[in-house]
Amino acid sequence: MLSFDEDTINRPAAAPAATPTASTATPAVKRISADDKRVINGTTDVNQLVPFKHKWAWEKYLAQCANHWMPQEVNMQRDIEQWKTGQLTEDEMRLVKRNLGFFVTADSLAANNIVLGTYRQITSPECRQFLLRQAFDEAIHTHAYQYIVESLGLDEGEVFNAYNEVASIKNKDDFLMPFIDVLTNPAFKTGTLETDQQLLRSIIVFACIMEGLFFYVGFVQILALGRQNKMTGAAEQYQYILRDESMHCNFGIDLINTIKMENPELWTESFKAELVGLFQHAVELEYAYAEDTMPRGVLGLNAAQFKEYLRFIANRRMQQIGLNELFPGVTNPFPWMSEMIDLKKEKNFFETRVTEYQTGGALSWD
Repeated sequence: MLSFDEDTINRPAAAPAATPTASTATPAVKRISADDKRVINGTTDVNQLVPFKHKWAWEKYLAQCANHWMPQEVNMQRDIEQWKTGQLTEDEMRLVKRNLGFFVTADSLAANNIVLGTYRQITSPECRQFLLRQAFDEAIHTHAYQYIVESLGLDEGEVFNAYNEVASIKNKDDFLMPFIDVLTNPAFKTGTLETDQQLLRSIIVFACIMEGLFFYVGFVQILALGRQNKMTGAAEQYQYILRDESMHCNFGIDLINTIKMENPELWTESFKAELVGLFQHAVELEYAYAEDTMPRGVLGLNAAQFKEYLRFIANRRMQQIGLNELFPGVTNPFPWMSEMIDLKKEKNFFETRVTEYQTGGALSWD
């Protein structure tokens, strides 16, 4: 069990109390200045939200709250009919099950990384506020995948154990686990070059690789089904999830760049070279997953197209955090995805597709 003493939550120790007398007023305490706040290794009280320094985090929190949704709002009846009456091909059904096999546990990994690791190392209350909302989003996403599994009557043992039993899924999770384990260790504490780089590395892996790369084969596949008027309930939920994850990714990129700005000594040449290697490996793992989920062409897609697409996305993620692109000259082989995701925009790039997204909103397919 984690113990949260004053040092753990980065709250300054209280000054010795003065002996009270009838004429003694409450001792004056220096008020927090926004200039003194830092994303990591800060000494200001993490419980005091205002004055804002990292207002971008607060604004993203407010925007994400406006995007709230729940899985039960989406009607799955048509998906159930299509699934049970043979309206999907064998390859399409494999694709859906492999998708769910990865996603049903992926968001739990992300949530654990936030609540047991990253959150307690962040000393900006504005950033903590967004992380709390993000953790709730991950719970909603796990709920959504379970809702799809339950609606379709899938073998829960098969789907929920895929992260242990399907190599292409297990390999992605095995890649991520060391970056969770280092932060969830109760003894881990920032404050040195080594540990600060460990924290930054973990945030980059989860924001730019897990949420910013490992999710995209699955998103393209299910959205492609929806475009063909198949599994439209599942596709609608994936659209909502994609919007959430794009905001998480954008927040993570801002978080990374702010940590870099406040701690420039962390961004060493050797550290950058290590990150390049991680992106290279991640692209290979996600491409292997694409090959496994679609061994033959399906939905007008094939695994080879994803090699170009994943390299395109990896370039964007790397550029967004100040690294040189790894794959010069690649382009987006799925131009129809640009209607929903414009990776070149710094804002929430899903806004190009849906503008009315609010609580209870429903998406319509063109």
